[in-house]
Formats: sequence, structure tokens, C-alpha cells
Amino acid sequence: MDDKDIVSALLACVAEKVGQERFDLWLAGHARLSVREGSLLVELQSRFAQDWVRSHFRGEIEAACVEVLGKSTALEFRVDKNLARSTAAPKVAARASSNGKSNCDNGAPLRGDNDNAGNHPLRLSPATTDSSDSHSRAPGPRGFTRRKFASLDSFVVGSSNRLAHATAQLVAEQPGRYSPLFVHGPTGVGKTHLLEGIWNAARARSPNLHAVYLSAEQFTTYFVEALNGSGLPNFRRKYRGVELLIIDDVQFFEGKKATLGELLHTTDALLREGRQLILASDKCPVGLRSVSGELATRVGAGMVCGIDSPDFQTRVGILRRLADKIGFALADDVAELIATHLTSHARELSGAINRLEAASRILQQPITRAIAEEALAEMIRHGARSVKLIDIDKAVCDVFGLEAAALHSSRRAKTVSQPRMLAMWLARKHTRAPLAEIGEHFGRRSHSTVISAHKTVNGWVAKQTKIELSGKDWNVEDAIRRVEEHLRQA
Repeated sequence: MDDKDIVSALLACVAEKVGQERFDLWLAGHARLSVREGSLLVELQSRFAQDWVRSHFRGEIEAACVEVLGKSTALEFRVDKNLARSTAAPKVAARASSNGKSNCDNGAPLRGDNDNAGNHPLRLSPATTDSSDSHSRAPGPRGFTRRKFASLDSFVVGSSNRLAHATAQLVAEQPGRYSPLFVHGPTGVGKTHLLEGIWNAARARSPNLHAVYLSAEQFTTYFVEALNGSGLPNFRRKYRGVELLIIDDVQFFEGKKATLGELLHTTDALLREGRQLILASDKCPVGLRSVSGELATRVGAGMVCGIDSPDFQTRVGILRRLADKIGFALADDVAELIATHLTSHARELSGAINRLEAASRILQQPITRAIAEEALAEMIRHGARSVKLIDIDKAVCDVFGLEAAALHSSRRAKTVSQPRMLAMWLARKHTRAPLAEIGEHFGRRSHSTVISAHKTVNGWVAKQTKIELSGKDWNVEDAIRRVEEHLRQA
């Protein structure tokens, strides 16, 4: 084998020994291996990563060298801060997953090593979810252990998901009250958690309830199997005879005409009988028309609940819940640091907590803000988008229907002054522009005006003040969240 083949074989062997998820977290995209005259050089992007890998993976790497090269090999660890992601270790599928235990239970089910098949998580099969012992942790495919379903009690409620959570509680108490229930939102905002929580709560309330939870991919697979011989009558009895049917990731049905037709008939049968149907998607009802106009019409006639990306306070709540779950002491300033810079979804918050918990174990000391900044530097850097003053200017005007020049004018009416103060506050949060530059941008104002605006908006946030924007009153956190979502999508 040449050096490239040797490195590829070593990576695959290491991934097998440490587990795919740990490999992806600490090595894939973050390290570079190279063979040097009888030794193996392992280059990493930071001293923190170097210390972690050397402390936790050295034995596995040495064992991989023996297995691949047939002899012991000296290891050399080095930090290369300029290490480009394109030249770092690629993601490698482990040859066997028996050691592939997750080191971060982040509320998302474990995945197998064939994640390309629709990128859908492992789910309990309908036969299992129908049984009373569905919470058992029997081994799943490829040696994975299935985790317990999430509960409504562990769902962190905030302004971005309050309606969806309240509706979920009502549906769990009275299946059929809001049918169909359609939950939509971007990835990682808690849709699956909410659906699993409904299933758990409904079964706890009525143990004999005939309930099925599955993904759209599973529904498709079982339907195709029924077409190919296992029998459509049995398939239809199973899914049209339930009292509660929950299907996640319905965007997966796009382009699958036969399966969609079966789903529509199943939907009609359940609704005629007053049964509870719950669907979830990353598409809103309008966007669902690309999957099926008829399905979009049916869900539009029921209860539709959107879940947005979590706001700052909700992110802090999620972080505290995750930290408590693993017994990790999370300082207030560290929680604020994470919640400020990682704003997309709960999964990246979970990843941050797991990294900090690992750092605390390595360093054998509590995590301070300075340590957190170093340990999470890469996550923060890759999670952040470069935001300019003009971006904030445009986002505020777009969201609240202001003229492009409004924030630069000398007008002092609340309809302009309040959005202007909000824009200055967002500029301090999302850019590194000095106070003088921010003031100059927003109408040639002084740096003291920017400081005053920042204090004013902080007061609004602390008191949950209503502010007047685009002719109506807004809760200040809702206004901030709306602008930040616009910035992320721009």
C-alpha cells in the first residue's frame, strides 16, 4: 500500500475502535494523519484537541497501527492552527459498529452507519411502539442501543414553541381533539421531541391505546414491502385501525406518488373515524404543496403549529437542561456565551455541552468562560456568519416594513426611533464594529447614543416591554428573534 492507502486504512480502523460518533466529533474534519519514516504524525487544529486525542485515543491509534501496519509505530502529535478542513481527516464509516456508542445523548436518536438512506434516524418499529414495553433498551440494528423516547416534561418551552407545546399536551390528554395536528419548523427545533412526548404521554394516560409512531421513510418501506408480497390488507388494517398515528419527516414522501396515495387514504380513514393523526415536517403547509397539494389541504384544515429557532432565553434553558442531565456544572456566563453564539438549533447546543464536559474531565477543573471560548472556538467560528451593519439595517427595514433610508434619518417618532435603537443593539451583538462606526452608520450619531440605545433595549428585554414597530405592538424578544431569523436566512 502507498501512504494514502495506509492512512485511509488507519482512519477506518480508528473509527471502528473509538466509535463513529466520537470519531466524527474529534477527528473527522479536524485532524490530519501522515506517515513519516516509521512514525505516524497526528496534526490537530488546537492544543485542546491535541490534548484530548492524545489522552483518549492514543491507545486506539496505536492498536490501529499494529493492525494495519503489523508493528508498533511511534506517534507524534502536533498542533497546526492553519490546518484546513479540506485536508483534514475525512469522515470514515467504521467497518463494524459494535463499539459505536454515542457519547452525546442530545435528544436525537442514534443513527446507523448508513446515513445516506434518506438521512433518517432509527426509530422503534410499529410492532415495538404498539407494545407496552416500548421503553426497553433492547439492542437495535448493528449493535446500537435504542434510547427511550423523549417526554413532554423535558421539553424546554419558550416563545418560539409555546403554542406547539400547549397543543401537544391537549392532544396527549384527548386524542382526536385536534386532528390532524401538523407540526413544522427547521431542523433541530424540537419537532421530534414533541412528537415522541405526545406518544409517551398518551400511552401513559391510556396504556391500552393503540398508537403507532414511525418516520415517513419507515411508512414507505413497509408499504413497499406490502406491495411486494406481505399483503396490503394487513398493512391497511394496521395503520387505519390505530387510535393515534404519528408520522415524522413527511417531506420524505416527495416524489413517491404511490406511497402518497396510500397516506392520503389512511388520513381520510382516520379523520372519518375521529382518530388522531399527527404529522411533522421541515416544510410549512404552503411548502408542503411541493410534496402533495392534497396533503397540504388536509393538514391546513386541522391544527397547524410552527416551531421557530429557539430564542436566547430558550437556548439558555435548553443548555441548563442538557447540563443537568449529565451532571455538568454550567456557569451562568458560560451559558450566556454559548446561547449568544450558537443560535441555530438544540443539537449544536448539545454538542457544545458535551465538549465542555469532556474538557472539564481532561483539565480536572470547572469550565470558565475563557476555557469555554477556547474549547468551542471552532464551533463558534463555523456557526457564525459574518454580519455587517448594512445586513442589520436591511433586516430591520425588511421585517418591520420601513423605507430603506428610515434608520439613517433624523426622525424621532417611535415608529422609527425604536427600530433604530433595536438595530444599534443588534449591531453591537452581531458585529465587531466600534461604537463610533455604528453611530455613524445609523444617522451620524455619537457613540454615547449607541450606548444609550443598548441600555434601553436591554431594559426592554428585562421587562418584556412592548414596542411599536410597523404600526403594531411587538414583544421585544419576538422582534429580536424575527430580525435574527431574517439575518440567518439572508
